[in-house]
Amino acid sequence: MLKDVVVVVLEEAHPFELGVACEVFGLDRSEQGLPVYDFAVASDRPGPIRTHAGFTIDVPHGPERLASADLVISVASHRREGYPPELLLGLRQAVERGARVLSICSGAYLLGAAGLLDGRRCTTHWRHVDDLAARFPLATLEPDVLYVDEGQVVTSAGTAAGIDACLHIVRQEQGSEVARAIARRMVVAPHRDGGQAQYVERPLPEAEGDSLAGLLDWMRHHLDQEATVDRLAARAHMSPRTFARRFQQETGTTPHRWLVGQRLLQAQRMLESTDETVDAIASATGFGNAAALRHHFGKWLGTTPLAYRRTFRGPSPVD
Repeated sequence: MLKDVVVVVLEEAHPFELGVACEVFGLDRSEQGLPVYDFAVASDRPGPIRTHAGFTIDVPHGPERLASADLVISVASHRREGYPPELLLGLRQAVERGARVLSICSGAYLLGAAGLLDGRRCTTHWRHVDDLAARFPLATLEPDVLYVDEGQVVTSAGTAAGIDACLHIVRQEQGSEVARAIARRMVVAPHRDGGQAQYVERPLPEAEGDSLAGLLDWMRHHLDQEATVDRLAARAHMSPRTFARRFQQETGTTPHRWLVGQRLLQAQRMLESTDETVDAIASATGFGNAAALRHHFGKWLGTTPLAYRRTFRGPSPVD
């Protein structure tokens, strides 16, 4: 169970990435029935730390605070040749005893220096991908994703992708209802499809027509309906080819993959909050039958619908 969260900051820490961790894990939302984390900020030494924005923060803890953490978050900071050995040791020991570690943006360099990226898939901000790969050749860089979950080691891309990764961990540890409630308080999407490829600095073709936001909202509310590219394109008053291109530009993924992701999210909600059978949930979310839902659950989430329900609701009253 996720209870103890420590954020590691270094000189030239980036305030936004630090703020992401504080917003997700550092606020008391018990009045909403949400978890309250034992949250702390640590560095290689307690005391003042200068941020990338020029102001200073007072860090109350040194590396010893990592010893009890369930989750250690490494936020973005200025890249450097060497990292404090006490922090590297604390990170390795945290993983050895079963804790998870998460990096946001260039925070991945600290994990790499600790040897935690070796033999693992990982990501970082698209501007740092080549450099990180050169610095840590035993890691496998995935440049186009928002975050990579390798179990105990989670890495995320630049800035706002840290929100996605933090909410992903909350969703895994405490369920999608908790993640959605925190996302609502932050006024962000509880889950984003696509990857950071859509944000890489490159010229895009001039978009045609209006935003697809209205269509995406319609799709979320009609997950049980058949949604082919031809039908969706007609609803958006575009040709199928133009629609597919525009969809990729706005979401970073294909209509099919986006729709499967939304259907799975709704299935997760229903498994957590209702006693509907797997067949009924499959029908309500557009998968058609339990076999198809189980297939996508296994492919995307690495588990089964009933196992997911047992994890987040306890023993299920239905077969």
